[in-house]
Amino acid sequence: MGALLSDQFDHLPDILSQTQFCIELGRYLVGEAGVYLAEVIDRKESHGEVFLVTDGGMHHQLAASGNFGTVVRRNYPAAIATKFGAEPEEVSSIVGCLCTPLDRLSDKGHFPRADVGDLVAIFCAGAYGASASPAAFLGQGPALEMLV
Repeated sequence: MGALLSDQFDHLPDILSQTQFCIELGRYLVGEAGVYLAEVIDRKESHGEVFLVTDGGMHHQLAASGNFGTVVRRNYPAAIATKFGAEPEEVSSIVGCLCTPLDRLSDKGHFPRADVGDLVAIFCAGAYGASASPAAFLGQGPALEMLV
């Protein structure tokens, strides 16, 4: 990446010749590499909607909840990890354990049926996951981070 950028910086227009550039490539380099895993600790049905309550949430993965500089909330790619490859059976929302409606990791996704003990996976979680999240929110602990 540095070599490609260096070549571009060698050919800047005169108006930018004295400009110093600072480039942060974290999301580009590691965003797709990370997977956030959480365990389903409760399954709730309310007003015809299914909610998979996890032991994690926005206090570990603020970006996936849509509360980290996002104007329009969109779901990160998600799956029921313990049933990966199974056909979707229902529409459900993956939510965290915090007492706020903002604690949503995936809103109305199509998933295989999940129950207590199943693992959910939120993909593209490699950049700014734990480091930008309020880990101590409501007394919750930090996420365990592993490099595999």
